Amino acid sequence: MKVRVLGCSGGIGGRHLRTTSILVDHDVLIDAGTGAGDLSIAELAQIDHVFVTHSHLDHVACLPFMVDTVGDMRNKPLVVHGTAATLEILRTHIFNWAVWPDFTEIPNAENPFMQFRVIRQGEVTDIAGRRFVALPANHTVPAVGYHVDSGDASLVFTGDTTVCAELWRAVNRIRNLRYLIIETAFSNREKKLAAASKHLCPNMLAEELTLLQRTPEIFITHLKPGQIELTMQEIEDCIGEFRPRMLQNNQVFDL
Repeated sequence: MKVRVLGCSGGIGGRHLRTTSILVDHDVLIDAGTGAGDLSIAELAQIDHVFVTHSHLDHVACLPFMVDTVGDMRNKPLVVHGTAATLEILRTHIFNWAVWPDFTEIPNAENPFMQFRVIRQGEVTDIAGRRFVALPANHTVPAVGYHVDSGDASLVFTGDTTVCAELWRAVNRIRNLRYLIIETAFSNREKKLAAASKHLCPNMLAEELTLLQRTPEIFITHLKPGQIELTMQEIEDCIGEFRPRMLQNNQVFDL
């Protein structure tokens, strides 16, 4: 299994900044932020599943465009996986005919371009031998992270979260954990904003990692433009012993 980062920024502003989207092999997306927009039409048409962490625009911005672009090129619906609360937000506020057409009814409800499929925390979704499990997260809207397991090795992507003891209990049960991708959106000088918006800053991340009982390689995602260098330096100062690295566009993980 190959996991490729399409976007991992906490904002936009230049050709190198793309918001969250991760491609698993050729047919599964985790989130559909602006990073997904760099895929070709042929690549977009091959995606059969999108696992959504939560409903914020930086994680779903390309989903409406993607289904609109390639829906008529496919012979089956694009399946969008998310919690019941997240899917209800997408249905009510995006695919509502006012902001965007409801592609669960196009061309008709019996043969739609898109389907919503509810997931629950802890349940396994198996796609051709690849296991996807929603993990606890703590954000301003209903949110989850994802555990991606090839059978040989696992990757955890936290999505957007602040402090969350339940997440670490789940992560510590993963015996074959190889990679941990965790957000740190703000620098320490913005700790109040991080807490209010339910993100992490380096000092908060350091406290969270005291709960980690595994030894994965750690990668930092969702850094805010304009604070990238400062935040990474603060992470190095706080938790350098973990050797965290900044996640990069087009980085590939083998599982």
